[in-house]
Amino acid sequence: MSKVLVIGGGAAGMFAAITAARNGHEVCLLEKNEKLGKKLFITGKGRCNITNACDMDTLFSSVISNSRFLYSSFYGYTNQDVIEFFEGLGVPTKTERGGRVFPVSDHSSDVIRAMEKEMKRLKVKVRLHTEVVRISARNGSFCQAHLPGGEKLKADACIVATGGLSYPTTGSTGDGFCFAVECGHTVTPCMPALVPMEVRESWALGLMGLSLKNVSVSIFQGKKRLYQEFGEMLFTHYGVSGPLIISASSYVGQKLLGQELRLEIDLKPALSEEQLDQRVLRDFEENRNRQFKNSLGKLFPSKLLSVMVELSGIDPEKKVNVISKEERLNFVHLIKHLTITLSGLRDYDEAIITRGGVKTKEVEPGTMESKLVKGLYFAGEVLDLDALTGGFNLQIAWSTGYAAGSSIPFNE
Repeated sequence: MSKVLVIGGGAAGMFAAITAARNGHEVCLLEKNEKLGKKLFITGKGRCNITNACDMDTLFSSVISNSRFLYSSFYGYTNQDVIEFFEGLGVPTKTERGGRVFPVSDHSSDVIRAMEKEMKRLKVKVRLHTEVVRISARNGSFCQAHLPGGEKLKADACIVATGGLSYPTTGSTGDGFCFAVECGHTVTPCMPALVPMEVRESWALGLMGLSLKNVSVSIFQGKKRLYQEFGEMLFTHYGVSGPLIISASSYVGQKLLGQELRLEIDLKPALSEEQLDQRVLRDFEENRNRQFKNSLGKLFPSKLLSVMVELSGIDPEKKVNVISKEERLNFVHLIKHLTITLSGLRDYDEAIITRGGVKTKEVEPGTMESKLVKGLYFAGEVLDLDALTGGFNLQIAWSTGYAAGSSIPFNE
């Protein structure tokens, strides 16, 4: 049996603690908040999207940063293993659109409660309201964790699962990055990921609350297309959000640091420009004696109508039957290429995850043990790993937590 400290009571920390305890170690979990799983509680809009039931190829392709590093841990503890784990703890699951797996109850609290109950059964000592101020090593091995007031906790191994910088109100304030640097590790540059984006145009801000479904968005840097996807997006008081935009931020976020990008929305992606022109012609024919501003009710949501009229450059009072072919074709092009300037990312308090973290080249991929400090392990978002939405980031937490918890050697 070895004495194991786990710093951080989120998804990765609790999973690592359970795994280490199941392997017969004496485990103490330290959490600075008043309760465990604060960030886990709000994931999936409070429903807790615990994993994704996709195949392994999709799992790996959904990881944005350092997917190869996860080869051993993903195969060592798969998405199916996660589902079986929670069902074994009395949390039945269901699979929804896109392979997203949720507890049948739709309550993240059930996931947290099941893990707390299992830790109690395994006699994991949980210390809440316990902040670690630093950790120290001696002769290349982990030695102890230092608490406020001078208390020191010695252990044979330490698993750092403190999260990143996203949602700082849940306790993710970058503590683990400081621990890593103090022990000689590199922390790659960090930035918000899976985060809404800000825009420059005032007309876009006026669309606050408008949700666009079944649209296609493309993001360009000059002539280079960085991202293209089909789905749903949302206009907000600062810019754009929704599933399409959140996912896009992981691909283009780094490019937005210090420069602007171009977002193009195809409002009618099922139609080519020629087909859309025929559709517009039919609408115009039905409304030939009406003003342009009153002829578009079938094309757009009501909130978007005045914006499209304004951007078209066509006189809103103009009768439809005198709109020129050139004006109509320009209008069709606008519908297929509604363009907005992306000016920046929102901050960490709106980011689902953090991009960047402890450099994966300094961590053993099969065990999550530091290559620099024996007995020091990392798990979850503290590592330079991030993925798309859909349960993939929690799968990273479970798999790396399991790898760390199951790799700690026994001391005689």
